[in-house]
Amino acid sequence: MKEELINEIVQRMLPYLNNNQLMRLRQEMEYAFYQYEIKESDNNYKEEDNNKLISMFIAAKRVEGCSEKTIKYYKTTIESMVCSLDRNVRCIRTEDLRTYLTDYQNRNQSSRVTIDNIRRILSSFYSWLEDEDYIVKSPVRRIHKIKTSSIVKTTYTDEELERMRDCSSTLRDLAMIDMLASTGMRVGEMVLLDRKDVDLVERECKVFGKGGKERIVYFDARTKLHLQDYLESRTDDNPSLFVSLRSPHNRLSIGSIEDRLRKMGKRLKIEKVHPHKFRRTLATMAIDKGMPIEQLQRMLGHQRIDTTLMYAMVKQSNVKLAHRKYIS
Repeated sequence: MKEELINEIVQRMLPYLNNNQLMRLRQEMEYAFYQYEIKESDNNYKEEDNNKLISMFIAAKRVEGCSEKTIKYYKTTIESMVCSLDRNVRCIRTEDLRTYLTDYQNRNQSSRVTIDNIRRILSSFYSWLEDEDYIVKSPVRRIHKIKTSSIVKTTYTDEELERMRDCSSTLRDLAMIDMLASTGMRVGEMVLLDRKDVDLVERECKVFGKGGKERIVYFDARTKLHLQDYLESRTDDNPSLFVSLRSPHNRLSIGSIEDRLRKMGKRLKIEKVHPHKFRRTLATMAIDKGMPIEQLQRMLGHQRIDTTLMYAMVKQSNVKLAHRKYIS
């Protein structure tokens, strides 16, 4: 507790003293407090203060338009850190967070990507505390981005897409596969679609992406025909575009679509069949065929073009052709 008190005082004096003065201040406090034992007066205050600050940060993220899934991830990540360190968030130091991240990685055998995600969330939390003047300086500032290995994620081949279409046992599954493959929409966007959101004449539909942002996506003629066949075969009055096959024909969930595709992949022996892979496949195909990256960014609903570049992978064969065209 003595060290926490000294650190808090030093941190509060950062704007007013230079490094030499701060060092001297620390030395004098350590000398003055040497023969005294300092105890925290009320442990409940620490918990109440932590809970209050976390709740205010979560409220700020909700106002910014973050999804409930993202907010839940932020909250559990921060609470896990606070519970592990068992200290007031205002008194946590850079060394504490470094130790926490290292212990977390060793304990859970987590990847560098996971640890960097935790670092990023803690950085956002402490930057907010700094901006709101609850602390003087974020302890995460000196914890730099964790280097991660670049893994080339796979996409579906044309043959694999055709095999999935041929393997579809229902009109609904066939329509879902074509919808994902031709629009590049997120599976979370697809499950929210209603029949009224789809314009079969114009071959387009209105989706609500992350942060409640609305955009238009487009599908091809084959998807239109399969959607028509599926909708005409339905006898229910549920407004949802994709529903369960059995009564009461509820709206499909993300989990049910993922499970359906996973089982299909096992049957066909196709590696890692997942809804998001359709999105990555479309992005890669669009880049390979020369679609401007700005248009692809708009189609996928990305805020930052860097995100689009992460999705779109250029095939090596195209790199070779480009070299011969522009350099050789």
